[in-house]
Amino acid sequence: MSWLELLNNLENGSVRAATQDEQGNWHANIEVKQGILEAFKNGNNIEFPGGFVDKHNLAPQGFAAEAGVRMVPGGSSVRRGAHVASGTIIMPPAYVNIGAYIGEGTMVDSHALVGSCAQVGKNVHLSAAVQLGGVLEPIGASPVVIEDDAFIGAGCVIVEGVVVKKGAVLAPGVRLSATIPVYDCINERQLDKGEAIPENAIVIPGSRPSSSKWGREQGLNMSCALIVKYRDEQSDASLELEEVLR
Repeated sequence: MSWLELLNNLENGSVRAATQDEQGNWHANIEVKQGILEAFKNGNNIEFPGGFVDKHNLAPQGFAAEAGVRMVPGGSSVRRGAHVASGTIIMPPAYVNIGAYIGEGTMVDSHALVGSCAQVGKNVHLSAAVQLGGVLEPIGASPVVIEDDAFIGAGCVIVEGVVVKKGAVLAPGVRLSATIPVYDCINERQLDKGEAIPENAIVIPGSRPSSSKWGREQGLNMSCALIVKYRDEQSDASLELEEVLR
């Protein structure tokens, strides 16, 4: 398909930048990412109202009331080629980049970034200042994925293709990347490199001694993440969102 058809299909959700196989693993859709790069190649920088400059074919989206998306005034932007489903709320300022996917009923709070090709499921809460890393190149690299019903606390940073499975909860300030180790304190194991955050896991920021002898002698610590619990009725109640907000 042409890059124009691709952008339209990304926006209506019929095509996605990543897909999930029968085993629940996520894979980058290389053809989609190639098409997005082709759109950039075919775009020319122009001046848009409001004093900003971007590719002529990647202008920010507007939403009609019947789309069911509530984007509150104050500086938010959803770029061309991103899908935002009905029931989504976007609080200002927030940014959703090209190729991103946001499922029904998700909250994107102030100062949040949904990076290029990031995949966010249904009924997810992205709290204030959450940063989901984007990825267009290298072409085969998998994007960040946040599955349904996850709760991502304020100031969390999730990059380098990390997958957060259904119902997981990240406490404020958690940092997740391909190189930051995650320790499951309930099952007493370290997650394998690239392993997804498990379903319903509750994750908090942690630290561990430096891996070098000199660092340990200096009392230095390195960042890590700790799974300290799995969701139960009590934790679910504390995370329940007020329907009146929608």
